[in-house]
Amino acid sequence: MSSPTGIGVIGLGHWGKHYARIFDWQLPDARLVRACDPAPDTLDAVHERHPGIALTASPGEVTSDPAVDAVVIATPASTHHAIAAAALRAGKHVLVEKPLCLSVEEACELRDLAAAAERTLLVGHTFVYNPAVRRMKELLDADDFGALYYLAARRTNLGPIRDDADALVDLAPHDVSIFDYLIGAEPVRATAVGGCWLREGRADAAFMTLEYPGGILATIQVSWVDAHKIREVVAIGSRRRVVFDDLDRLEPIRVVEKGIAVDRGAESFGEFQYQVRDGDIHAPRIEPREPLRVLCEHFLACVRDGARPISDAEQGIRVVRAIAALARSQALGGIPVEVATTEMTKSARLPAQGGTEPSSGRPRAIVARRSRLPGEPS
Repeated sequence: MSSPTGIGVIGLGHWGKHYARIFDWQLPDARLVRACDPAPDTLDAVHERHPGIALTASPGEVTSDPAVDAVVIATPASTHHAIAAAALRAGKHVLVEKPLCLSVEEACELRDLAAAAERTLLVGHTFVYNPAVRRMKELLDADDFGALYYLAARRTNLGPIRDDADALVDLAPHDVSIFDYLIGAEPVRATAVGGCWLREGRADAAFMTLEYPGGILATIQVSWVDAHKIREVVAIGSRRRVVFDDLDRLEPIRVVEKGIAVDRGAESFGEFQYQVRDGDIHAPRIEPREPLRVLCEHFLACVRDGARPISDAEQGIRVVRAIAALARSQALGGIPVEVATTEMTKSARLPAQGGTEPSSGRPRAIVARRSRLPGEPS
């Protein structure tokens, strides 16, 4: 493909306008051909920034345009399946924002459509393209990290508060996709509890645990009612501790050369049985690049060269399945849910949120059910 790749962007909200900026202004091998949004004011604003681009309120006009080689879908998650399926059937390559779909079944259908059409399908798990997260994976894969014990992620802030999803569904996919990338495996079990304070039936904070093969644990804390903004992932290994802080522009990765492991050479229980590794704390240099631009460059390279995306449909399916399991556990009050059961594999679906009326009366929390202690009355 020698001429620039024709790009159509559907959905021009927070993420869509940035996709339009990158493909129109920053990638010479791409050409923004069409842009779509249902809001006339949004189209007027895009016209000012991108004059000469064909604008429309109809996604069908983008997916059917012969000048469009690839479609970027940055619309509400409930519309992803229908728009992406139409684009793939029209022979377009597709970049779709997270989550890929609201159900595993729909996500699998898109994967199969892309394979049949021999077209690229990339899911917008932006953090997988963050240079600091990429460096973190290199550090975890190195021999001197040792065995990975667990990962812990925190993602908190005051808002933005969504009407179409709770905090778990809105925020946790970021960290689940990071875990998927770092560990390279799908979780086997999911547990989650959440609390509703601003509106009944929609969790404003959630606390989650994912269990991975090999005894690896991963925890996630998300909240849009916490005044302290945090974007952090910590990896604990037998020899090192690695911290990714997305808010630290100077030192997004810090490596602590300390860890503890069992001393396999101990001959008796009375002997010292643990090895403590001590060392320095350092921050490797990370190239400061915009993750979304890295993602767009990768998508363009996959379209033009036929390479398999890092965040391909399979990763999108795994993330949807894990989030569906977490959401189901949350709805059940924290009961563990097996991720790879037949039910979760074939029909797992992200929960539809309730109405938009605020809750009246006392805040209601979704809490884990506690087992009775021996001898405790029922």
